[in-house]
Amino acid sequence: MSVQDTKLEGSNATHGVVLTDLAAGKVKSLLEQEGRDDLRLRIGVQPGGCSGLIYQLYFDERTLDGDLVADFDGVAVVVDRMSSPYLDGASIDFADTIEKQGFTIDNPNAGSSCACGDSFS
Repeated sequence: MSVQDTKLEGSNATHGVVLTDLAAGKVKSLLEQEGRDDLRLRIGVQPGGCSGLIYQLYFDERTLDGDLVADFDGVAVVVDRMSSPYLDGASIDFADTIEKQGFTIDNPNAGSSCACGDSFS
C-alpha cells in the first residue's frame, strides 16, 4: 500500500485511514466510469444506525474547511476533521467474492458493530 501526503487547496493535513491497493484500483475504475477527474473518495461518520454511528463513503467534489487528505496511488481520500478520530487506523478494502461484494471497513476504533457492519459504536 502506498501512502503519499498530498496537498489539496492549501491543506497539508493527513488522516490515519488506509486504502488498500485493491480498493484504490476499484475507486479508480469507478471514477473512470464517471468520467470526472474532480472527485475524491470521502469517508466519514455520522450519528445513526443500530449501533450509534454509521459510515459514509461516497465521491465528493467539495473541499470543506478542515478536511484531511491522503493520496493512495492517485486516489485522494478525504476525511473531515470531526470523523478523523473515529476512523484513525481504519482500513478500506474491496471484496468481490460470492459471499461478499463491495467496500469493507476494518476499524480498530469500533468497540462493537451491528450484524450488517454498517454501523458501530
